[in-house]
Amino acid sequence: MYLYNSLSRKKELFTPNHPDIVKMYTCGPTVYHFAHIGNLRSYIMEDVLEKYLRYSGYNVKRVMNITDVGHLTSDGDTGEDKMLKGAKREHKSVMDIAKFYTDAFFDDCRKLNIKTPDVVEPATNCIENYIHIIETLLEKGYAYQAGGNVYFDTSKLEKYHVFHDFSEDDLDVGVREGVEEDLNKRNKNDFVLWFTQSKFEDQALKWDSPWGVGYPGWHIECTGISLKHLGEDLDIHCGGIDNAFPHHTNEIAQSESFLGHKWCNYWFHVLHLNTTQGKMSKSSGEFLTVSLLESKGYDPICYRFFCLQSHYRKNLVFSYENLDNSVAAYNKLIDKIAALDPKAEGEIDKQMLWELKQRFMKGMDADLNTSLGITALYDVLKAKTDDRTKLAALQDFDQVLGLNLLEAAAKKREAQKQAEAAEEHDPEIEALLAERTSAKKAKDFATADRIRDELKARGIEIIDTPQGPKWKRV
Repeated sequence: MYLYNSLSRKKELFTPNHPDIVKMYTCGPTVYHFAHIGNLRSYIMEDVLEKYLRYSGYNVKRVMNITDVGHLTSDGDTGEDKMLKGAKREHKSVMDIAKFYTDAFFDDCRKLNIKTPDVVEPATNCIENYIHIIETLLEKGYAYQAGGNVYFDTSKLEKYHVFHDFSEDDLDVGVREGVEEDLNKRNKNDFVLWFTQSKFEDQALKWDSPWGVGYPGWHIECTGISLKHLGEDLDIHCGGIDNAFPHHTNEIAQSESFLGHKWCNYWFHVLHLNTTQGKMSKSSGEFLTVSLLESKGYDPICYRFFCLQSHYRKNLVFSYENLDNSVAAYNKLIDKIAALDPKAEGEIDKQMLWELKQRFMKGMDADLNTSLGITALYDVLKAKTDDRTKLAALQDFDQVLGLNLLEAAAKKREAQKQAEAAEEHDPEIEALLAERTSAKKAKDFATADRIRDELKARGIEIIDTPQGPKWKRV
């Protein structure tokens, strides 16, 4: 399997640090509001990556944080805490806000067939871990105190900007919110490890620390949670492209300075979901959420299908027209699968199944090319083999793609069956059949023939049986 590594800026053969487990970390949501569908594109693609690793035979341990403190309204460590902002907006406590939007996030994930990571850890659970890391960074000379806060000193690094193949717009700190200068910093790239009560006096959540009562910076939480659950080395770190700078850059700086060695081997970044007006955000245009799509009649799985039709390293443009095209394609795919016989007899053609799997894996091994994974579904449907083998292949691939293929096809067949049953008891047609039967008994064959011809013109065939006339649509 080859993956594009944002750190080396090239596709690399994936080789885990340990043969028995893949350690995977995912940046989780800041739970101050609903996740918009742009956020969820990243989680969908990370879900596919985890499932494909498992499908390929790897044992995976995936960890995700929940940011419930420390993430300010600018990614450059300025502005108000996002959680406090959400609490003020809704006149609730910060922890009430955190619980409500955490539950909402995982409800969205359930609707999108996104597997819950093995470990989900709220940032507020690991305060002692952050304090230990910060103390060590101070002892090693990688951090300093100023103005009541503790900062990481980026001038001590040989190289700070490790992700530099992205556009200037992607790397612009807090581009949507604006950035105010922090005069406590020695260098413009320095970032906060710990805030004290000397700043943001209305901060709701605070803890005792060696540097005063305060709260952790946003960047330190992912380092602390990852080290707690995955140890000192990490195989894959995932996130949206907007996390590459400054968040992931700062994670690398503090983690490797703390550890004294390389921390993570592969960085997996999912590019933006844009609207026709530009980047999607919670503060501009229509707030696009899973619930909004549902209210407009869209199945969330069709949004997952929409995302999988494109490569994760390409910006994807959302419009309802584009989503409608995906819905039509998904429904046609389900129609084709529903036409297969789920009760087909005989043995599965193991050789053909193996060949179909090789086509699927060839596409997915090429930097998780889900569009080729979708193409492999159509290859199955066109394959010269029996329905039993085709259904086995589709079910196998859907372990990774998560499109509910066989379930949706079963519902389609059941709906068709119910529609046919309803047609078999059409009162109007049955009344005409009764009239025809009476006409034949009365030897009024002209009327009987007229009724037969009228029904035939409507696509209905009459079948005379010893038990009486039956009808079907042709």
